[in-house]
Amino acid sequence: MVALLNRRTFVVAAMSQLALPAAANTLAYDAVVGSGPVRGRMFATLQEAIDAAPGDKPWRVWLGEGRFRGQFRIERPNVEIHGRGSGRTVLFFDAAAGHIAPDGKPYGTFRTWCLSVTAPDVTLRGLTIANSFDAPAEMRRPGGMRSDEGGSQQALALSLGLGADRTLVHDCEITGHQDTLYCADGRALFYACLITGSYDFIFGGAAARFEHCEIRSLPRFDPIEGYITAPNTLASQPIGLVFDACALTAEGGVPHGSVFLGRPWGTTTMRGGVRVQTVGMTTYLRCAMGEHIAPAGWTNMWYTGDNGERRFFEPENARFSEFASVGPGAPPPSGNRFSAPIGRRGSILNAAQASEFSRQRTFGDWQPSIY
Repeated sequence: MVALLNRRTFVVAAMSQLALPAAANTLAYDAVVGSGPVRGRMFATLQEAIDAAPGDKPWRVWLGEGRFRGQFRIERPNVEIHGRGSGRTVLFFDAAAGHIAPDGKPYGTFRTWCLSVTAPDVTLRGLTIANSFDAPAEMRRPGGMRSDEGGSQQALALSLGLGADRTLVHDCEITGHQDTLYCADGRALFYACLITGSYDFIFGGAAARFEHCEIRSLPRFDPIEGYITAPNTLASQPIGLVFDACALTAEGGVPHGSVFLGRPWGTTTMRGGVRVQTVGMTTYLRCAMGEHIAPAGWTNMWYTGDNGERRFFEPENARFSEFASVGPGAPPPSGNRFSAPIGRRGSILNAAQASEFSRQRTFGDWQPSIY
């Protein structure tokens, strides 16, 4: 596992270093915010640079090194934001669902984002996108907000909302704790990214692929269990969240066997004003799983039934699967440490079944270019 991560870190760092001279040589940015080896039309703020996009052709924004606090919206198509690299160009915001927004109302989960995308053909490269709300401190605080309470600790970093499609996120860090990354709609590719969180931190109904990414779980204190995904994929949609050749890691302090690969989020959702059925879909293909992954792999999630009573949506009623998992958190025979007495929930795919979740099948007529 360590060797895999070190190799990935080296490759991503090398790619970033190679990319910068190319960007500097072209000097071809439509909008420039901050300093850097580029030229173009200067803007005082990132939001001003985004809002100047014409929409009918690519609009490339250079964002220099620094920390940029706020809530940023991409509502026009064909916007690209290029930073100096994750950890160097940082977008951050620190609202949680239970906090009071400027309009005097609680933010609620879906207004806490740092960056919101509601338009197609958006590209993000070389950025850190963070919700810096201090969830661990809140967990320790007497009377603090709790994860299982409605409208409390949820704190989005990046939201791909209704209208997003063909979103490419390359060499970025997306960081937070609960509900870090909301993939609500469309198709999205996350390539060579780091995504951190502790509780349902990758969720939604989009067809999203995560390739060669590190998915890092963070420590929790109340409750101690963590969950990576919470999909609410439309029942009519064949593919939801797909992780291919990713490394599932954990920071120190995450107990062994305490993090689940996913749990199904709800049985219905609203689309276009109509309530439609959902059957959550997540699969992990050729992923390295650390010892923090729970032996059962998947778990259930409660929802409120039509009669107002709490019910549970079990993993066996969702579309949860994996193929060729390796590492101590994988199912037997690879993960012999967790072989008994708890069985693995979800499905174990064969090679032919796994091929149904390829990039081409996921994205159809959209074939994104990484470089």
